[in-house]
Amino acid sequence: MVERRPVEETAAMVGLANVGKSTLFQAITKCSLGNPANFPFATIDPEEARVVVPDERYDWLCDHYKPRSQVPANLTVYDIAGLTRGASTGAGLGNAFLSHIRAVDAIFQVVRCFDDAEIIHVEGDVDPVRDLQIINDELRIKDIEFVEKNLEALKKQTGRGGQSLEMKKLKEEQAIVESVLSWLVDEKKDVRKKSWGNKEVEIINQLQLLTAKPVIFLINLSEKDYIRQKNKNLPKIKAWIDEHCTGDVIIPLSVSFEERLTRMTDDEAAEECKRLGVKSAIGKIVVTMRAALRLASFFTTGPDEVRQWSIRKGTKAPQAAGVIHTDFEKTFIQAVIFKYDDLKELGDEAAVKAAGKLQTKGKEYVMEDGDIVLFKAGAAKS
Repeated sequence: MVERRPVEETAAMVGLANVGKSTLFQAITKCSLGNPANFPFATIDPEEARVVVPDERYDWLCDHYKPRSQVPANLTVYDIAGLTRGASTGAGLGNAFLSHIRAVDAIFQVVRCFDDAEIIHVEGDVDPVRDLQIINDELRIKDIEFVEKNLEALKKQTGRGGQSLEMKKLKEEQAIVESVLSWLVDEKKDVRKKSWGNKEVEIINQLQLLTAKPVIFLINLSEKDYIRQKNKNLPKIKAWIDEHCTGDVIIPLSVSFEERLTRMTDDEAAEECKRLGVKSAIGKIVVTMRAALRLASFFTTGPDEVRQWSIRKGTKAPQAAGVIHTDFEKTFIQAVIFKYDDLKELGDEAAVKAAGKLQTKGKEYVMEDGDIVLFKAGAAKS
């Protein structure tokens, strides 16, 4: 029997040099990886760490079952070298930087919105709207270059002519790639900002375009501004994002504040947040990214283990079973399911069953976020 790892989506810390990416990476991942030094390109090779996804349901289930093993859901985060103007043409560490971004599923875009004469800004001064435009331009320019190369290769193939099914498929793909290029060049819009059809999405996913990835904007304020929830640049940032990246989430935070909390115990950090009347933004950042990646959770529970599994929204029961073991998908019989909310309300599994809340589902059942499940499968063929 082959064990399959749960769905693991990845997100990268992206931004200009010296905006707080590496320090935030350390605060989110609670590790010492990364290199938050005060000079450009302090980070060269990307650092990687897993982040536990905060979830009150998982915490309650662990407290309820008191299992010998507890396995929460995770999100993998990368700290990537700082971008510079001209990265799309190879400036700085541009080509390496952009290839690292292409390999992840989503982007945390960190934007500097604090003044500090001791921390160098690669553009000379603090102007978050200018910085947003630089990153937006560099990612889009690189996508244009990549799509043009892909289109050139397709045209060489379709130029041979013919009426085969393969040629028809290639021509359809070429038409889709041409429409993507037009969107990037003529409309000057990110790929994720257009509603594409299923066939178009299939082709776009193969291209792994930078501007197709979900983005969450993390606005790095001074601790003072974060506590008072005010900064002169916030309205300008919101206006720019509303115009160019409509619908993308903006999360203000203070990296220096988050870093300071990491040096405290949990109780000390909670007391400090209470004293200042603010909350850490870390949990919100991770949960928001998970939602942007369209991830949901189901749970397996019992005295031996409580485990939170990640699946993509819309996943059917056999494929969810396959996240645990590949053989479970192949030999799937049924799923016995009850809801977290019902368990919490009624108190235990016997009460859930007595209330008629225990459900048996087949192969067409679409998993719902918060399902607690026991999969039943047949014996695997050798």
